[in-house]
Amino acid sequence: MTDQTPSAPITQDVLTIPRKLPQTGRTNIVGLTRPQLHEALIAAGTPERQARMRVGQVWQWVYHWGVRDFAAMTNLAKDYRALLAEHFEIVLPELVTRQISRDGTRKYLVRIAGGHEVEVVYIPEEGRGTLCISSQVGCTLTCSFCHTGTQKLVRNLTPAEIVGQVMLARDDLGEWPVQGAPKDETRLVSNIVLMGMGEPLYNFENVRDAMKVVMDGEGLSLSRRRITLSTSGVVPEIARTAQEIGCLLAVSFHATTDEVRDRLVPINRRWNIATLLEALRDYPRLSNSERITFEYVMLDGVNDSDADARRLVKLIQGIPAKINLIPFNEWPGAPYRRSSPERIRAFADIIYKAGYASPIRTPRGEDIMAACGQLKSATERGRKTRAQIEAEAS
Repeated sequence: MTDQTPSAPITQDVLTIPRKLPQTGRTNIVGLTRPQLHEALIAAGTPERQARMRVGQVWQWVYHWGVRDFAAMTNLAKDYRALLAEHFEIVLPELVTRQISRDGTRKYLVRIAGGHEVEVVYIPEEGRGTLCISSQVGCTLTCSFCHTGTQKLVRNLTPAEIVGQVMLARDDLGEWPVQGAPKDETRLVSNIVLMGMGEPLYNFENVRDAMKVVMDGEGLSLSRRRITLSTSGVVPEIARTAQEIGCLLAVSFHATTDEVRDRLVPINRRWNIATLLEALRDYPRLSNSERITFEYVMLDGVNDSDADARRLVKLIQGIPAKINLIPFNEWPGAPYRRSSPERIRAFADIIYKAGYASPIRTPRGEDIMAACGQLKSATERGRKTRAQIEAEAS
């Protein structure tokens, strides 16, 4: 079966669809970093000596309390609220549909400017809740086991569209604090993983700015160690991830030889296993407390042998790491099958005995196509033609 799998290019032809932004003449506050908001407030007429204070006030209203109406920002003077309303807006992507799996997983279909769609997944677990967010519409990569990879890249998401996914989930979960109510430290969205649609490191600046907003301690306030960015191996941007974002790193590894990884993760033809591992060994934040996660999808007869497990252990030797074993989540037309539970356990046992944590990820949300590798925007699943999508965008 694997010999018949076609070799995909490193990147697909980019399907570019112009996005028609609303012509309101106002600046969306969502997604602006503190320095950007500071500059924008001054440009709108805020006195420079007041700008830093105003940034703090607006920031808390938008990101701590979840307020969307300037009129509700009661610690600001009425004329200043009017100035904000004249020059700014607080706009999130549109929530189109919400599906809830039998296991409690929630999948949101989110529409952004231009009519394009991305999917966002919330996974509730014991003591934590993980939100899987997207960074691109479609994907530049063509990983042959991934449903998202069969959808052409349309465009990168903006910081507002990335931060907006987090805010939409908090809306749906009712997580914004209520003024005057006792303080509740429970975090329903306690962790974020950049593992949705797209390759985050091909949209680095927008992802970085969005995460600066999400990590800010006076707003959404998620620790950098609660955020994991997953890359297929865009080597030139790996060190920047540590230096400019500081979050945890996960790598979609999935194979122990270049021959197999070239087929599964075609970006390997540009930066092969040796080059990728060299970049990971030099990762600036690498330590036993901040290990790199190697993601490894288990494909029957492709990458799941005892020999593969032993090679994997040898390859990552000396890198503080854990290996997440992911039972393949099937999708219509997928060219692979999931490894058997017995094979996955045997693989995990070899890794564990070598001294590495090797948790087997429990598939979540499979009944609503929300599991890892299954995301794909509904317009694509509906097989709309390019002409139809372009007509909607314009």
